[in-house]
Amino acid sequence: MEKMFEVPKQLFPSDFDVYLFHEGTLFESYKMLGAHLVSEENLHGVRFAVWAPHAKNVSVVGNFNAWNGGQNRMQRLASSGIWVGFIPDLKKGEIYKYEVTGPGGQKELKADPYAFYSELRPATASVVYPLDTYKWNDQKWMTKRKKTDIYHKPMAIYEVHLASWKQKANGDFYTYQELADELVEYAVENGFTHIELMPVMEHPFDGSWGYQITGFYSATSRYGTPEQLMYFIDRCHQRDIGVILDWVPAHFCKDIQGLGRFDGTPLYESADPLRAERPIWGTYSFDYSKPEVVSFLISNAMFWMDVYHVDGFRIDAVSSIVYLNHDNPLPVKLSNQYGGDKNLEAIAFLKKLNETIFQRYPGVLMMAEEATEYPLVTGPTSAGGLGFNYKWNMGWANDILKYMKLSVNERPKHHHLLTFSFFYAFSENYVLPFSHDEMVHGKRSLVNKMPGDYWQKFANLRLLFGYLFTHPGKKLLFMGSEFGQFDEWKYREEMDWMLLDYESHSKFFNYYKELNSFYRETHSLWRLDHESEGFEWIDADNAGRSVITFMRRGKRKGDYCLVVCNFSDSVYRDYKIGVPSSGQYYEAFTSDAESYGGSGTFNADFIQAEKIPHHNQPCSMEITVPPLGMAIFRKQTKKRQKGVNLNGI
Repeated sequence: MEKMFEVPKQLFPSDFDVYLFHEGTLFESYKMLGAHLVSEENLHGVRFAVWAPHAKNVSVVGNFNAWNGGQNRMQRLASSGIWVGFIPDLKKGEIYKYEVTGPGGQKELKADPYAFYSELRPATASVVYPLDTYKWNDQKWMTKRKKTDIYHKPMAIYEVHLASWKQKANGDFYTYQELADELVEYAVENGFTHIELMPVMEHPFDGSWGYQITGFYSATSRYGTPEQLMYFIDRCHQRDIGVILDWVPAHFCKDIQGLGRFDGTPLYESADPLRAERPIWGTYSFDYSKPEVVSFLISNAMFWMDVYHVDGFRIDAVSSIVYLNHDNPLPVKLSNQYGGDKNLEAIAFLKKLNETIFQRYPGVLMMAEEATEYPLVTGPTSAGGLGFNYKWNMGWANDILKYMKLSVNERPKHHHLLTFSFFYAFSENYVLPFSHDEMVHGKRSLVNKMPGDYWQKFANLRLLFGYLFTHPGKKLLFMGSEFGQFDEWKYREEMDWMLLDYESHSKFFNYYKELNSFYRETHSLWRLDHESEGFEWIDADNAGRSVITFMRRGKRKGDYCLVVCNFSDSVYRDYKIGVPSSGQYYEAFTSDAESYGGSGTFNADFIQAEKIPHHNQPCSMEITVPPLGMAIFRKQTKKRQKGVNLNGI
């Protein structure tokens, strides 16, 4: 026997919200759609709403009605594809799905696209779950975030996959709350400014690492409850750590309970299978030409910032969003209405996304993983840009890692890989990423990419990190890189923490911490990260010796440091470099200290620079350059002679 509880009129979405949703401008659509607890006078239960325009019927099913689709049929709003239902006396924790009858009569059980929580995999039902009970304690952080000038601050991001950062003795995952006590303190102690979480939205397959999602609004139950994730983020903020989420608006997985063919027809994906299919990933692409899909996605970004207080996103696969044929080996090439390769609707979506986010949440991070030469990714939309405020510099990461794999004898022939990035370093606001993508699928870990014997591998890695932290741009490291994880990333296992018991790894870990500390204290290494005035070549052309020398400048007059990187295994004594003024300089930092595992090659306390022009500079000095090493020099000042630390001018 079929039942349909009449939905009280006050629980119907407003005509205005419905209009905005269909227009693509309802940016809090999660308040209208999904499952919401109702507690009013004489009205207690759950109101359900779902967009399924081509469905013949939609019912809510669950344990409460023995999964009988005839018990709780939903009402379709007139002239709309939205279905609404109300079930009295349902409470938090009830599991449910929508039984959707497609236009051909076929029935499928679908998870709620707007579900706030989900069953633990492999179960796939949605869970009735309110998100308004957690009491936040991050008001100081949230206020400061609005006013912070992120472009002119140090930034060192720690990219983490929660399941494999650390595991319990029996292989169980840590909960969000347990990670709040351990991972957050680890990030603080090691100088990171942000933690970037690989996707924590609900996903069915561990091996997708979270990049193939079924529950875009649902914090994965692998690690606990939504309140526990809120606690984790709250704890980060209280410890002055920002939280960035990997976010995947490019595609979604085909699992039957997910978004694919949601109402029996292509809905969130395009009706054109060539545009819908992502063969390389086995997923569907979002159809950005549908305003309701735009409302869904922008609302999703707003949701994580509003409800979970996240501080930004790393937007996955932007190249695949903006180009119709990027990473898409289809039998025919796709084109837009003008014959071009750009996905015009997707580009409009990204612009609207960034405009909306920055209008509501100033001070947050919108970081594009964009792998091509698409112009103005971080340019303002008013000037034709996409409107992100950061872009991953994947070209730099590819070039420098390609170079570092070479033996020292081969490096002189490939010197351009060291220097090419400076032709475009200030064309966008860049993050320099050594991400998980560089450490899987046979690519090897960072330290194991390095050539030479064991000592040389670590010397090369110290040099690589030295170049990373002195090159213009913000910094990102995948977990384990900070202590020289030797094996590739294994998502089923925790990081190889036992390596810290070995001298080479513990010394490298100490090096990383002190390098990061020096970076944060030295304004010239980040104050003008995105302006050409913050960088000057001293000598870019010494390919024969595999040495580069450059200057990083801060905002104030006289605030600069000189960086010398030697990618050969030779020690160069009496090595002459140009400097901007005469006087005494000192070696402020070196990667070759014995305490870091180096050879102990260092410079005397003071180095005298004379008024002898060199390298297009008015003065010069002679230094000792360590093998496979990096050294940073600063000018001596009277204040420093009195014992004042000027690293952070």
